[in-house]
Amino acid sequence: MKDLQKLFERARALAGHAEFVVVGSNSVLGVPLDRELPARMTMSNDVDAYTRNDPGRIFDLEKQLGQGSPFELENGYFLDPVSPALPTLPDGWESRLFNVKFDSGLVLYFLDPNDAAVSKYARCEPRDREWIQAGLAAGILSAAMIEYRMRETVFADDEERRRAIAAFEQDRRPSRRVRAHAKGRIRATRRKRSTR
Repeated sequence: MKDLQKLFERARALAGHAEFVVVGSNSVLGVPLDRELPARMTMSNDVDAYTRNDPGRIFDLEKQLGQGSPFELENGYFLDPVSPALPTLPDGWESRLFNVKFDSGLVLYFLDPNDAAVSKYARCEPRDREWIQAGLAAGILSAAMIEYRMRETVFADDEERRRAIAAFEQDRRPSRRVRAHAKGRIRATRRKRSTR
């Protein structure tokens, strides 16, 4: 979180805005969790974000904070300006944003990780699938919630929707096998106890 604070304090000084929305892989960093995040979910060095009250303003910061900027050379990560209209997201995603307030007055809003997963399924790049698979395996993401929110999503076209659903069905199978295996072990333990 300190890295994000450093980036957005700099963005605040340059843009004159104190509220930013973080989407994409790094949005998971702002979600309150009772467990450690898998390394695969925190590997991205680009921070997708926009200025909350003036989304277009974020693009003015690309030269100072974006890829190849002095900020990236100094810190190893960078701002990737995006439009809120860019990601494919479920209805109601804005109402589910998490927010983190800093003493300086900076406020960061973070996309719900299950909403981020839907967006990643729409794009379906290998690194997006790896992020999702790590989140499902660690219990950070909910397959049931992703499935529900996919039904609440307007995809760009039928091809994008079919691709997203097919990828989701592939990714949810391992978690089903794990649950089935666990249930089998519980039943076996109960049978052993009943025969004693």
